[in-house]
Amino acid sequence: MAENSKRTQLYQWHVDHGGRMVPFAGYELPVQYPTGPILEHEVTRTAAGLFDIDHMGQMEVRGPDAEAFVNHVATYDVTQMSLLDAHYSLFCYADGTCVDDLFIYKLPDTQAPAGVERAYFFLAINAANRDKDVAWVKNHARGFNVAVKDISEETYMLAFQGPKAPEIMNRLTQVDLTQVARFTAAQDTILGDVPILLGRTGYTGEDGFELFFPAEQAVKVWEAILKAGEAEGVKPIGLAARDSLRFEACMPLYGHEINAEITPVEAGLNFALSLHKEFIGRDALLKQKLEKPGRVQVGFELVDRGVAREHYTVLHNGQEVGFVSSGMFSPTTKKYLGMAYVPREISARDTEIEIVIRGKPVKAKIVKKPFYIPAYRR
Repeated sequence: MAENSKRTQLYQWHVDHGGRMVPFAGYELPVQYPTGPILEHEVTRTAAGLFDIDHMGQMEVRGPDAEAFVNHVATYDVTQMSLLDAHYSLFCYADGTCVDDLFIYKLPDTQAPAGVERAYFFLAINAANRDKDVAWVKNHARGFNVAVKDISEETYMLAFQGPKAPEIMNRLTQVDLTQVARFTAAQDTILGDVPILLGRTGYTGEDGFELFFPAEQAVKVWEAILKAGEAEGVKPIGLAARDSLRFEACMPLYGHEINAEITPVEAGLNFALSLHKEFIGRDALLKQKLEKPGRVQVGFELVDRGVAREHYTVLHNGQEVGFVSSGMFSPTTKKYLGMAYVPREISARDTEIEIVIRGKPVKAKIVKKPFYIPAYRR
């Protein structure tokens, strides 16, 4: 076991089923199973895959000022959300760079005093940033009548992703999941007695759900989903395939596409920014959007042989102009692709660039993002 690393409730299940465990974000998690990451990737694209993502963190924000407070610390305008809506958002520093990205769920607050109807906010945050995020939110809560609680330890998080995931998951729920729209949620009970929040969201580009339920029920829920989807070929999926899936969909990964030196405007995440309202970092982001950022994120395809990795240098006409944020072989497109930050003036599609791989410039061209669009969105 890696020094000081944690284990999820499913650790022993992964080991018993051949999961190759690696340290990740303070946890020991399966990077792959004996089937291998390429097959796991394909299973998720064609049927459905089940992911143990309990290294992720969760927070609750409750109280009379919950909506005003979340609107202050998050970039998206939560007053535009209806109950049971889910939306991607970010926490930003005052200069507009990224503390973290997150998903916000707006849920009915059953703990409110009798006769009071209000919402509370359930925040799903990144694993490596959990302590930082919780401290960030709590430090900004002064002056607001709210209670902020880190519920990561008592909450278990799975993802069930793929074109067949909704119909399979629907067999286990009382709520008709066909009526749950993308980027909304359902509160339900499954397997007789397990309370669960199902968000029709995900990090693979496919349809499906992210699931939140009591941590002690992890093995029971995990095995029930695998059994329900056995005939369709559902498999457990490790970290390697999770990364290649999100990469093809060009979804940002903190520490790669976004960090404390990159803004959401540069990252092309304007859909998560409600610049008409006040929030931490808003003025800097509004200025940058109006003036247009000096650098932007692009997708590229290698023309010559090679694999682009993060931090590799990008050249244009022999001059260093940027860096690769993520790059790998794309199992679905069968191409070697990447995402990079380059000056806005050379960001047009088909612009020729070079990636320095092992000291040698390799030809590439800028291409449209995302690299993959699932069938339900075509």
